[in-house]
Amino acid sequence: MSSRPGILTIDPILPFMKERLEQFFDLHPYTSLEELKVVAPVIRGITTGGGSGVPAAIMNALPNLEVVSVNGVGTDRIDLQEAKRRNIRVATTQGTLTDDVADMAVVLMMTVMRDVVNNDRFVRAGNWPNSPLPLSHSLTKKKVGIAGFGHIGQAIAKRVSAFGMEVAYFNSHAKPETAYRFEPNLKALAEWCDVLILAVSGGPRSANMINDDVLTCLGKNGVLINIARGTVVDEEALLVALKEKRIAGAGLDVFQNEPNINPAFFALPNTVLQAHQASATVETRTAMGNLVVENLIAYFTDGKLLTPVI
Repeated sequence: MSSRPGILTIDPILPFMKERLEQFFDLHPYTSLEELKVVAPVIRGITTGGGSGVPAAIMNALPNLEVVSVNGVGTDRIDLQEAKRRNIRVATTQGTLTDDVADMAVVLMMTVMRDVVNNDRFVRAGNWPNSPLPLSHSLTKKKVGIAGFGHIGQAIAKRVSAFGMEVAYFNSHAKPETAYRFEPNLKALAEWCDVLILAVSGGPRSANMINDDVLTCLGKNGVLINIARGTVVDEEALLVALKEKRIAGAGLDVFQNEPNINPAFFALPNTVLQAHQASATVETRTAMGNLVVENLIAYFTDGKLLTPVI
């Protein structure tokens, strides 16, 4: 039996990650719980993505699990309380994807407000010589509400401020080190702003926090942007609001039940839809993959994680 730590790879890993990991560890791709039983005793670490996390059945099947290295920043699909109880360390790729995710929020906002996708379709259909296009909306002097004001929320604020937009934020607590206005009431923030951008963490505390009441407060001229988690939005309420034009539009990078999202979104011209692509650049995914590897190497070398959550 190998003396090297066994690592369970729940999500597929990029070739350069596999090459680096195989220098130090024995890799075991996850296939099924039944097959996992065969190698369970040698598994001491896990690599996974924020969307997959570590299902309880997998964690329970690994008696010698010591560390989980997440390729992402989400931990809502990992039972952190159980991990703490078992002294299982957890690391994410925090700090690597902030800028790209913030950029995607701005891209979605601009694409919805300037109606870029529908204009592209209009030109491609050959309609430009025959009929006028409706006017879109300026960003300048609009009000942006940001729900969730961690690193990504603050990076979004910096970007939209450069467009001459006014910013206020909702968060679990005020951030006195920033110059932006703290709004402790989410519905009040939605009523105040023209664009509501979601940058909160996933998990039970934020589940369906964007409900019919919040969307009503956002109003018929309001735009919703979600680069957080699909679970943050009550999608049935959002679909009704979009169909009835009780809000102006939405730019969505994340969904409930992704990738098998509600097909009702496909028929809505006032939406811009992305396939959870906010961090999907060559540069960021390379940095994320390297940090996943380096967290595992650091842990099994000296017991420390570079970017620990617990």
